[in-house]
Amino acid sequence: MARYDHLPIYRSAMKLAVHLETVVRGFPRYVKYTLGSEMRLKSQQAVALIIKANGRRDKRETLVLLRDELEQLLVQARICQETGGFRSFASFATTVELVGQVVRQAEGWLKASGARGAPEPQGTSPAGVR
Repeated sequence: MARYDHLPIYRSAMKLAVHLETVVRGFPRYVKYTLGSEMRLKSQQAVALIIKANGRRDKRETLVLLRDELEQLLVQARICQETGGFRSFASFATTVELVGQVVRQAEGWLKASGARGAPEPQGTSPAGVR
C-alpha cells in the first residue's frame, strides 16, 4: 500500500476529523447524536477516501466521491449552525475553513491527475467514438 501520511490533503483531512471530534463533544445532546455523529462519520470517510485514492492508479472516481462527501459535510455543518449545534460561531467558521481547505486540495489533486468534473457513466464514450 502506498504511503499517504506525507500528503498535505491527508494532514488537512485529519485536522478536520480531529477538530470535529472535539467540537461535536460540546454539541447539545440531540444534535450531538444526529448531525454531530453524521459529521464525524463524513470526516472519517473523507480520510479513508484520501487513503484509497492515493493507492489507486486511476484516482478520478475516488476523488469525485471525496468531493461529494465533503460537500455533504459542509451542508450538514450549515444545518447544524442554523439549529444551534455549534457553541460558537468561531468553531463553525473553523469547520467551514477546514472543509474548504480539503476541498481545494482535492480539486487540485483531481486536476493534477488529468481528470475534470464527474466521471462519465459506464458504457459511454466521448463524441460517439468507439
